[in-house]
Amino acid sequence: MTLADQYRSDGCAISFELFPPKTSDGIDSLCENVERLMQFQPRFFTCTYGAGGSSQGTTLEVLQRVKQLTNLPVASHLTCVGSSTQQLCEYLRQATEMGIDYIVALRGDPPKGTTEFSVTEGGLRYANELVDLIRQNFPNLGVAVAGYPEVHQEAIDAQTDLGNLKRKVDAGADIVITQLFYENSDFYRFRDDCSRAGINVPIVPGILPVTNFKQAQKIAGMCKAAIPNQLAEAMMKNDSAEHQFRVGVEHARQQTIDLMDNGVPGIHYYVLNRSAAAAELLDGLQMAGT
Repeated sequence: MTLADQYRSDGCAISFELFPPKTSDGIDSLCENVERLMQFQPRFFTCTYGAGGSSQGTTLEVLQRVKQLTNLPVASHLTCVGSSTQQLCEYLRQATEMGIDYIVALRGDPPKGTTEFSVTEGGLRYANELVDLIRQNFPNLGVAVAGYPEVHQEAIDAQTDLGNLKRKVDAGADIVITQLFYENSDFYRFRDDCSRAGINVPIVPGILPVTNFKQAQKIAGMCKAAIPNQLAEAMMKNDSAEHQFRVGVEHARQQTIDLMDNGVPGIHYYVLNRSAAAAELLDGLQMAGT
């Protein structure tokens, strides 16, 4: 089954994103969380890696463990940061040998301590070039790319950002997974804009449940995602961990229900290696295949 095929069935197909732990105990804990998430019959798992390409090896180790544990397809993130074309191809070769099914192809953020992306000698400047590299040399890999409902922080304007996305799709991307957002209206506007621009691959919303308001503010600030006033006010009424967890999970649950009612082909959950929030917000919902 291709990556695009995952979204051609009835219902709402879900997937989860993981982050590579720093220790072997952390990997064991992550696998326990993956087992809990399997009750929701996800279609696949993705795994990112650290800034500037750090922890790439751990990413592949995590994905290999997850695939053995779940027998599901797995996807590795891959960025242009700090790698030549030759190094990117070597990573892709290693990934395919280890049974990785899909790649989430990204330009990548500037390394820590810098403010601008710079091209590595012999490397790539844009994510569409990475998609093209994969399609030319590893045609059997599925490819997902990122979309930005509230516009990429470096884009001049929304139209320019949409043009960048279309180049990635035209280069051969199978699906678009969006950056996190907290107002579904932002996603619907983005989806309509994609349709008008001739972007016809599945547009999959990405959801990160807010379980700690300070952490959410930090993450949202990094990617220019607005936290609705109503959500912020509800969370700030009580700074206890339990209150913030309940409020954040309920908001994500209502987002999920509304997205499903509005016909999204799937939802991608950023779970930060914790299963509790995702499990609670998904409990009792009728997803694809359940």
